[in-house]
Order: sequence, then structure tokens, then C-alpha cells
Amino acid sequence: MTALPIDTAHAYFTGLQARIVEALERADGGTFRTDTWERPEGGGGISRLIEGGKLFERAGVLFSHVTGTKLPPSASAHRPELAGRGWEAMGVSLVLHPHNPHVPTTHANVRMFVAAAPEGSGEQDVFWFGGGMDLTPYYPHAEDAAHFHRVCRDALAPHGEDCYPRYKKWCDEYFYLKHRKETRGIGGVFFDDVSERGFDASFAMVRDVGDAFLSAYMPIVERRRSLPYGERERDFQAYRRGRYVEFNLVYDRGTLFGLQSGGRTESILLSMPPVARWRYDWHAEAGTPEAELNAYLTPREWV
Repeated sequence: MTALPIDTAHAYFTGLQARIVEALERADGGTFRTDTWERPEGGGGISRLIEGGKLFERAGVLFSHVTGTKLPPSASAHRPELAGRGWEAMGVSLVLHPHNPHVPTTHANVRMFVAAAPEGSGEQDVFWFGGGMDLTPYYPHAEDAAHFHRVCRDALAPHGEDCYPRYKKWCDEYFYLKHRKETRGIGGVFFDDVSERGFDASFAMVRDVGDAFLSAYMPIVERRRSLPYGERERDFQAYRRGRYVEFNLVYDRGTLFGLQSGGRTESILLSMPPVARWRYDWHAEAGTPEAELNAYLTPREWV
């Protein structure tokens, strides 16, 4: 479909998935299940997941490389001139939901998209990259947020001083529940439609972000995984997980793209927490540990 180095990207993304799963298996002590799947419309993927582990209640690290003959609406909304083109998309996405409410939920994604030039048009294929990572704590700690953002900043530093502040702001604005008037968590970095720096430089930035994930998240896991908790903390975790579900189903472009493009439903919805809860007009009592989270749901500078 394209003269772009698709094989190079494929090798990186599958290697990244394998490295992350290996690290998570060491931390959990369990073994991730592997589901290899094919998509009737073109392409397929590898879903790696664990449910009911010692550390993770649910964790999914997904690779997909899918193709199609016509861009779905979620992919062409910002580029209407590309509507109707053939396409292929490739990348790794992950969502980790730990048992312990003191360990944050996290999400990361790195991806590449190609819209093929119409046959015989003489035009070039159009590519772009996207990705990022964000952190969703239930019982937040300022030092964890600062660490997570510091790693994100350092990963982007070689690609321009403006990258971290710009992509941090983009993350704060993207992972925002408008109907709740709050952010999903403490943010991180997020970017999309990156192509202006050329393929090689854009891909290098995506690799640096993907490679930084374990350094950003795993030290936080090790600091918090042994903290004691009970039914109160689990109950609050389930309540806050409801916000995660609301964002994924109402706003998340990746979820919409997967469903609109006929993706594998089991893999797309693996990002959902296994247990979530909603209450009518509930508010944490002032002065409680649960109320402390409110101060973290407004964007701020962490580093």
C-alpha cells in the first residue's frame, strides 16, 4: 500500500509490546494470556492480557496492524480531504488496572497511521503519528505525579523544548470530562497528527515516548503496591473507575475509531476496568483522604 518503512515500524511496535509485557509479568508474578487475531477487513493483532493477577486486576497490552479501504469518520474528522482513502493503522496501546487503590491506573499509546494516495493520482501517501501516556490515581501523591511528568518531559526533550509543555497541555485538555468539569487524572503527555517533522524524526519521537513508559510508571508501582487498603478504599476506587468508563465511551477517539472501523470488540473494550460503580450525587466528605483527590483534578504544572 505504501513505500513508507512499515516493516521497521511493525518490528518496533511488536518489540515494545513484548518488553512491556515482560516487565509487567515480573512485577505481577503471573503470565499474560496471548490472543492472536485477524480482522476480516484486513490486518489483525496480538492482545496480551492478564485478569485476576496478584498486582493487576486487569491489564492489557495490545498490538494491532489493521487496514481498510475507506477511512472511518473518527480518522478523517480532522482531515476531511482524506475521506474515502484506503488506510492502515499500527501501534501499541495499554491500560493497567491494579488491585491496590493506592497504585494508579495508567494508559499509554503509540501509533502510526497511513492514508494511501488514490491509485494513479501521483499524490503521496499521507502519514501521521500519535501517542502519549497519562496517570489516573485514586489516592494521589505529589511525588508520583512529579516523577511521571519528569520522565515524560525528559523523553521529549531531544525533540524540542516546546514539545513537553505543548503535549502536556494537549493531554490536560484531551483527558477532560466536560460533563463533570474535571480531568480524568493528573495527565501526562498526548499528541496526534504529528508529521510535519518528517517520518524519521516523528517516528523517533514516538519511540522515545514508548520507551519511557516503564520508567514513568513502574517506580510508582513499587512505592505504592504494599500500602494497606480495605473495603473503603476499594469502594472509592470503583466509584472513580466509573469516570474512566465515562471518558472511554463518550470521548476517547481510539475507542471510537476501533468500533467504527470494525475492530475486535474484546480488545477495544479491554481498557475498561473489571469493576466500576456509580452513585447518585455523591461527594467525598471534606477532610477525608478521598476528598484530597479533588485538588488533583485540575491541571497544574508538576515539573
